[in-house]
Amino acid sequence: MKLQNFQENKYAKDITLKQFDGNDDWLKKAHILSEALPYMQRFAGETFVIKYGGAAMTDEKLSATFAHNVVLLKQIGINPVIVHGGGKKISEVLKTLKIDSKFINGLRVTDKFTIEIVEMVLCGHVNKKITQLINSAGGSAIGLSGKDCNLIEAKKIPITHKESELNNIEKIIDMGFVGEPSNVNPDILFFIEESDFIPVIAPICGGEDGITYNVNADSVASAIATAISASKLIMLTNVRGVADNDGNIISEMSTEEANNLIKLGVAKEGMIPKLLSCIKTVKEGCEMAHILDGRIPHVLLLELFTEHGIGTIIVDNL
Repeated sequence: MKLQNFQENKYAKDITLKQFDGNDDWLKKAHILSEALPYMQRFAGETFVIKYGGAAMTDEKLSATFAHNVVLLKQIGINPVIVHGGGKKISEVLKTLKIDSKFINGLRVTDKFTIEIVEMVLCGHVNKKITQLINSAGGSAIGLSGKDCNLIEAKKIPITHKESELNNIEKIIDMGFVGEPSNVNPDILFFIEESDFIPVIAPICGGEDGITYNVNADSVASAIATAISASKLIMLTNVRGVADNDGNIISEMSTEEANNLIKLGVAKEGMIPKLLSCIKTVKEGCEMAHILDGRIPHVLLLELFTEHGIGTIIVDNL
């Protein structure tokens, strides 16, 4: 009987070895797991604020992948805080209602009627869709807005805009109900973290006299990262990273270099608020900020758990 068991076990072992022989995919997976382990150990217990937007949000497969990645981060001891945008969905709804949108420096001009639509879309549709995806992936997500528990207070933001490229005349453009974070109360986020939930935050914030403000999600993510002393601010975008004047992706840069890209006009439109948010967050104590291409499946895992990473890292001093 022992001899028979030995022979059966040996045969099974031979079959297993033959299965591995020449199967590079299995070896690659084992190598990736081995490479990821030191990063998992290093990041355990830390908090990452992730700005979720762009194609990663609108593509169903990428959305599902993102949700699974977030749950994985939570499972290995990282505390993800999700701040989401939803500009594309807002534009779709406004277009259906035959309402035109105007953008200045990447920010949507928002009148009294539009702010109601923005709040409805972000808090009522987009936020709940994200929490459902994370919960379906095995996590425990809870949806919030800046209004909940006075999480984020905002103030009206004036935008200075050149009247013409031919002169230096500037005028103040009334952005309507567009705000910027003025105060963050992190207590609710600490409570959620201790309760093992994943917060998903819509960038709709309250201001003085009960006014509701549409706040850029990049700015909200930055303010939250600073308030809760997050070690990383991660922004998912629709570009490969931050590019130089020749279109080459910059893998790592200082806050000073990032500022220069804005001043020289190399960084444009939607990249401006992202860079400004990253600069502010890193200057105020966050270890580093990441700008990643959300169109790449598993981009979070590639950036965090591989040696070379992907996208652009911004630090205070190189």
